[in-house]
Amino acid sequence: MINKNLKIYIAGHNGMVGSAILRKLKKEGFKNLITRNSGDLDLRIQSKVETFIKHERPELIIDAAAIVGGIWANNNAPYKFLMDNMLIQNNLLNASVNCNIEKFIFLGSSCIYPKLAPQPIKEKNLLSGPLEETNQWYALAKITGVKLVESIRNEYGFDYVSLMPTNLYGPNDNFDEMTSHVIPGMISKFHKAKNENLNTVKLWGDGTPLREFLHVDDLADAIFLFINNKAEDYIYNVGSNDELSILELAELISNTVEFKGKILWDNKFPNGTPRKKLDSQKINDFGFKPNYFLKKNGLKSVYEWFKDNYK
Repeated sequence: MINKNLKIYIAGHNGMVGSAILRKLKKEGFKNLITRNSGDLDLRIQSKVETFIKHERPELIIDAAAIVGGIWANNNAPYKFLMDNMLIQNNLLNASVNCNIEKFIFLGSSCIYPKLAPQPIKEKNLLSGPLEETNQWYALAKITGVKLVESIRNEYGFDYVSLMPTNLYGPNDNFDEMTSHVIPGMISKFHKAKNENLNTVKLWGDGTPLREFLHVDDLADAIFLFINNKAEDYIYNVGSNDELSILELAELISNTVEFKGKILWDNKFPNGTPRKKLDSQKINDFGFKPNYFLKKNGLKSVYEWFKDNYK
């Protein structure tokens, strides 16, 4: 087992993914964990990142820092999604190489894959076709991060790895109706409609797209595997096989929230990618197995967290 005094810097520790990693490492007994709020360290500024890494000298960096959001946010802030995400990851990776940090875990997203990639999507499908238009800006940024990790492994031999999780949900998510991803956005909408005694809830698209979902605590378990073991390749999908249509998801969330009204679909708005299911055989062979599933324990636990933490 790895030394519990390993010095680990978690970039983005306040976000949904970063906070899950922090919880996991504390639970496992790791003592030497480094965090910084964005007000104390702006990861978009190269000089500040370089100075911070040189001073702290972490033995492992986990990059969970990113500007994230759903279809509306991506469409309305393309420059921010592309530029800020490239700056964050490139500054961290560049400083790590310059300081000879030999272990780095980079977190991306399944949206890096082509819109019409063969299903389930394998790692080799990267860059094999056009991206989905509504999240191409975020995807392009993350693709540059994946290729940087690959190039660093090839040129320097460092243990750098990219993990590509499917659609995530869990505690500390963004539940804003306009800028969130699908699960927190729906939870917020249905909860509000229930409290305000509304008869209908309107959702984007027609409900036909299929999506796979992964609880963020399961992603933290996957990351922990790579903390304890050397990666055999530069990229791994992290999926759950927990797939359902957006229509099924809406009905499941509506029932969980106990909203009694009607769901209306507005097909003037985009559906996004028709289907996005990952082939996770490679990471399953590495030892990963999810513990949360939407219909069994995942959605209920997140809704309980939402009620306890959101006003």
